[in-house]
Amino acid sequence: MLKIFKRKEDVFNKLIIDQANLTYDGLKLLAKFLETPGTEISDALSLKEKEADEVRRILIDELNRTFVTPFDREDIFALSRSIDDMVDYADTTVVEMGILKVQPTDYMRRMSSLLKDAGWEIQQAVQRLKNNPGVAIGHAQRAKALENRVESIYREAVADLFSGPEDIHHVTEMLKEREVYRHLSNAADRGDEAANVIADIVVKRT
Repeated sequence: MLKIFKRKEDVFNKLIIDQANLTYDGLKLLAKFLETPGTEISDALSLKEKEADEVRRILIDELNRTFVTPFDREDIFALSRSIDDMVDYADTTVVEMGILKVQPTDYMRRMSSLLKDAGWEIQQAVQRLKNNPGVAIGHAQRAKALENRVESIYREAVADLFSGPEDIHHVTEMLKEREVYRHLSNAADRGDEAANVIADIVVKRT
């Protein structure tokens, strides 16, 4: 019985780590795209998002078929969802930029760079969640701090957008850019949620 529990614990740990790895890869591709936009990068990001979705589907299937889990199944589900949402928003950012024909701005590049860093912190946190929960908490706290910095840039970017519309064309472009900023902000919010769940898991296990 102990061996079965250990095997299931390893399955969930591996799946969450796989998700975090794919999300970090996706956020790196987002930052790269905003530096040098190209279809090769956007296609690679789209593939990462699909791979991450597949891992999440497997994790949910395992949850539905498993009675005993290494920590609360609600926490497993919430952590998986928030990590997956980060790469989803990275992908939709690029998709929206293509649909709306929005060019990268310095604000977007700054936000994506911080998102990439937050993705790394989340990745490190989940890798250490099982054996080094105190270290995991530290990474989660740094991820939350990065989310605050993204939100600060988001507010700065929106304020700049609304500082001086000159004509209807300017207003149209302004609204398009705001939509992209919103996607980046949402990605940061999901990183903050992931960090909160990690902290909750650690507290419940101590």
